[in-house]
Amino acid sequence: MPVEFVDLKAQLRAVRVPVNDRIQKVIDHGQFIMGPEVAEMEQRLAAFTGAKHCISVASGTEALLIALMALGIGRGDEVITTPFTFVATAETIALLGATPVFVDVEPDTCNIDSEKIEAAITSRTKAIMPVSLYGATADMDEINVLGAKHGVPVIEDAAQSFGAEYRSRKSCNVSSIGCTSFFPSKPLGCYGDGGAIFVSDDMLAETMREIRTHGQESRYYHTRIGVGGRMDTLQCAVILAKLDIFDWEIAERIRIGRAYRDMIAAIPGIRAPVVRNDRTCVWAQFTVQTDKRDAVIASLREVGVPTAIHYPIPLHKQPAYRSLCRVVGGVGVSESVSQRVLSLPMHPYLDEATMRTIVHALEKATKLL
Repeated sequence: MPVEFVDLKAQLRAVRVPVNDRIQKVIDHGQFIMGPEVAEMEQRLAAFTGAKHCISVASGTEALLIALMALGIGRGDEVITTPFTFVATAETIALLGATPVFVDVEPDTCNIDSEKIEAAITSRTKAIMPVSLYGATADMDEINVLGAKHGVPVIEDAAQSFGAEYRSRKSCNVSSIGCTSFFPSKPLGCYGDGGAIFVSDDMLAETMREIRTHGQESRYYHTRIGVGGRMDTLQCAVILAKLDIFDWEIAERIRIGRAYRDMIAAIPGIRAPVVRNDRTCVWAQFTVQTDKRDAVIASLREVGVPTAIHYPIPLHKQPAYRSLCRVVGGVGVSESVSQRVLSLPMHPYLDEATMRTIVHALEKATKLL
């Protein structure tokens, strides 16, 4: 049996009946846009996180874009974030004409270094956007304190961390605004694109709902500039079916991540990922670090173990962003880890035998170097 990087087929075997039932119900009622499943999913996800409002949207990228638009961020403004993340984080800032301001990450968690943020705050700073990379949050309380001190909202880019906890609070409800993605491989994924915004401010929530539907306050009455950002009813139906097993999947991700780290701890030349004691990780990716990445990848490939690199080029070095961004304090850690990180297969259906096969292959690879 081949090793799956993310085994969505195994998950489907667990939810096939409820998924099929939910999809068939949507097909039968025919409300493919803003059908009843949309409101049902939003209510359940809001209750899950503890946020007052959940606004479903077309993707995680759309979630970030709408959040920034709702805050009125535009040309001349700055948003502080990390260069070590997927491009959507900076893309949404740049699309609005604002400047992504990059500060460095921590070498062990690869999350934004909260101690380096304040030096980047200026009169143009209109938001701070930490990314909850690999499935665990950044130091959100410390970042929120900085935001409150300078009157700047904090947007958690939680595309990889839905279901994780930070000091007993759910990711997406640990800052002013939380944004997540339901891309199929995410901890909670649909069967296409989807995402959500979480907020407890009533006015912001209403603004985001209007922006989501072309800035429409009521039918054909447009009070603001918006986007076509709705999440399809069918995708909401898939999320609703998966929610019934999500708590179990989170527990399995945490258990498997712990077992993985224990197994890898003794392998020389491999640095296991770190999770702080005051938070949990749902392991959207299980990402180790090694100085011999290319050789390790080649060795694992020979025995059928897939890998990925999240992420090989920091955003400040991407051609599209070199002239659009501002870097504060140096980002040497981001540049270093981008050359060292390596993601291994990770999903809640990863059995112990397969995990041991992966770890054994990793250990063998390091001995050949």
